[in-house]
Amino acid sequence: MEIDTLALRTGIHRSQFGEHSEAMYLTSSFVFENAAQAAERFTGGGEGNIYSRFTNPTVTAFQERLAALEGADACVATASGMSAILAMAMAMLKAGDHLICSASVFGSTVQLFSNVMGKFGVETTYVNGASVPAWEGALRANTRLLFLETPSNPLTEIADIAALAAVAKRAGALLAVDNCFCTPVLQRPLELGADLVIHSATKYLDGQGRVLGGAVLGARGPVMDGVFGFLRTAGPSLSPFNAWVLLKGLETLRIRMEAQSQAALQLAQWLERHPRIARVYYPGLPSHPQFCLAQKQQRLGGAVVAFEVKGGREEAWRVVDATRMISITANLGDTKSTITHPATTTHGRISAEARKAAGIGEGLLRVAVGLEALADIQADLDRGLNS
Repeated sequence: MEIDTLALRTGIHRSQFGEHSEAMYLTSSFVFENAAQAAERFTGGGEGNIYSRFTNPTVTAFQERLAALEGADACVATASGMSAILAMAMAMLKAGDHLICSASVFGSTVQLFSNVMGKFGVETTYVNGASVPAWEGALRANTRLLFLETPSNPLTEIADIAALAAVAKRAGALLAVDNCFCTPVLQRPLELGADLVIHSATKYLDGQGRVLGGAVLGARGPVMDGVFGFLRTAGPSLSPFNAWVLLKGLETLRIRMEAQSQAALQLAQWLERHPRIARVYYPGLPSHPQFCLAQKQQRLGGAVVAFEVKGGREEAWRVVDATRMISITANLGDTKSTITHPATTTHGRISAEARKAAGIGEGLLRVAVGLEALADIQADLDRGLNS
């Protein structure tokens, strides 16, 4: 079936009441018919739900639907995007292992790999995500995982998934791709050779800024034997209520992603012509360093536009403070447009050296384009740019 149909019809398991909308199962535990059935389920020998920390019908429906959209064999849903990355890392890595990560990733991901995983003896090397030779040069005998965002947050850097999948395979490592910015509507990393796909469902999968959620997808072996086992024991679980909201979000995913991507391209083109803007970062612009790769790898450029304001932090903050409609928040993926200053928000906790290496300057702003009229978004930004 086509992606529009999958987003509406996958993962529906109607109860005896024949409900049309997916049911919400707000229960912590499930009742067994007898002691033998309980024992069978707890030992993994029988199908069925046990405890909502790791089995719940509403969460299962979300997992099945997202797996269908990504073309994955299995999906494990988690409480947030960061808990998805944590679950993946804890399941796939052990003390003494080496991880290679793109330098252009979300600030909390850097904190997780460097500070948290570092405590457990996992070493991380950060490389230029767009340079395949840089990844190859960082490989070691104990490299077990390559991790990247494409497009990256916030500079929309594009990495060659197919090329890096080949690098990982030759090294005997796994390639994990954070597909938050594109979603399966615009990009399907598994089809390009990735082993694992990560989602912050909080963003575009929900699409309206309502709930937190995350997911890890891929082949059944690493996902169910590894990630699911960690989730069952450690419990970074997605709540059934959040799963139900995310199911509703998936129903309109393609419509939203296409509309917001088209508006983002027009906004990027307008910003590129603005005299107060030094540079615009958007994969749909011919000026983007990986424009040709983006055209090959993605259906559209996505809904996130980053740009450098002339004058540094003072002028960038002036633009932010002058907005009257766009929401000043570090979240993205909402139907409402948002704006943030990455150097002091999303990447504020990493070192100045790390920010510099990632190309995040004091004049950089990130706008996640929503569904408002484009003319109103432009007018709101122009107020600060012309002040």
